[in-house]
Amino acid sequence: MRKMLLAALSRVLQGPAAAARPGAVSEAARVVVATRNYADFASEATFDIKKCDVHRLEEGPPITAVLTREEGLHYYKTMQTIRRMELKSDQLYKQKIIRGFCHLYDGQEACCVGLEAAIKSTDHLITAYRAHGYAFTRGTSVREILAELTGRRGGCAKGKGGSMHMYAKNFYGGNGIVGAQVPLGAGIALACKFFGKDEICLTLYGDGAANQGQIFETYNMAALWKLPCIFICENNRYGMGTSVERAAASTDYYKRGDFIPGIRVDGMDILCVREATKFAAEHCRSGKGPILMELQTYRYHGHSMSDPGISYRTREEIQEVRSKSDPITLLKDRLVNNNLSNIEELKEIDVEVRKEIEEAAQFATTDPEPPLEELGNHIYKNEPPFEVRGPSQWIKYKSVG
Repeated sequence: MRKMLLAALSRVLQGPAAAARPGAVSEAARVVVATRNYADFASEATFDIKKCDVHRLEEGPPITAVLTREEGLHYYKTMQTIRRMELKSDQLYKQKIIRGFCHLYDGQEACCVGLEAAIKSTDHLITAYRAHGYAFTRGTSVREILAELTGRRGGCAKGKGGSMHMYAKNFYGGNGIVGAQVPLGAGIALACKFFGKDEICLTLYGDGAANQGQIFETYNMAALWKLPCIFICENNRYGMGTSVERAAASTDYYKRGDFIPGIRVDGMDILCVREATKFAAEHCRSGKGPILMELQTYRYHGHSMSDPGISYRTREEIQEVRSKSDPITLLKDRLVNNNLSNIEELKEIDVEVRKEIEEAAQFATTDPEPPLEELGNHIYKNEPPFEVRGPSQWIKYKSVG
């Protein structure tokens, strides 16, 4: 103890000489950064954004967007959380802790975060099976999402839904059948109109589902009944392993509604997505009927975890998108270059996000699996318990809502 005190005293007495040691400048810089007043940052900034292509509209969404510091930091943390959550899911899948179907969302974060930023919590959203990001933006915790992926009791669907079937308040999944959620989304929009609520439904599908007949049938019904529905095609350029050019005679997905107005949006820019969604939401709320959005985006992983993602596209293509169009990097550069934040503050957010993901993963790998006797539960809500037949007529389970 005496030696430690003498050493500390010696460093103090050395004074300015100590600053000449390697690392002393960087330490001083960290102290300056730590004491920086948040008042030094700008409160907001205005950005030029890419003009949307429009169909059957006299004018489209604005070409400028205002971003406040608070919004920017919130968007950054949300997108980083989704990115890290998906990378952790990849790791758990390769460790065989997550099994079955698993479709990851990394690369497309600007879509789900931008959409959510433009709507109300009382609005509705339904999507296909690449649903982890939407489950999070609709209010499900990382802990519940990862626990659902690992099939544990603490999952958002009690461990029974897995990757493709996650649900939350006003979020209807997570649907495993390609395109089947689109008519359901129109049904939700019909309910909004029927009950006279100032609510809309965002109905999402991918470019791979865009050629299905049921989608065109739904367009027709939605237009006839002027449903408050935003049809959103997340065009990530590949339907499973098939490029859009090989799958569709027309890749102008925003025009596919024919008699329904449409807009094509840069889906890698969160501000473009947010402003376009605000525009589309106002269109629906004003009683003009449905509108179609095409979000041009890109997934970094393959179609699912069973797809390496490089048999139909090159590593160089993926890297080019990462380096030029990554949604998180784009937002980060805007925040830093316009004095809304700095590198050090964003690194602190990154550390906080990583910690949250690690804690959630720890829970998801230690939480118990649901017991077999709960297999028949939650079929109906607020119904008296009833028996459900098991694999044979002699095995029965009780269903409790």
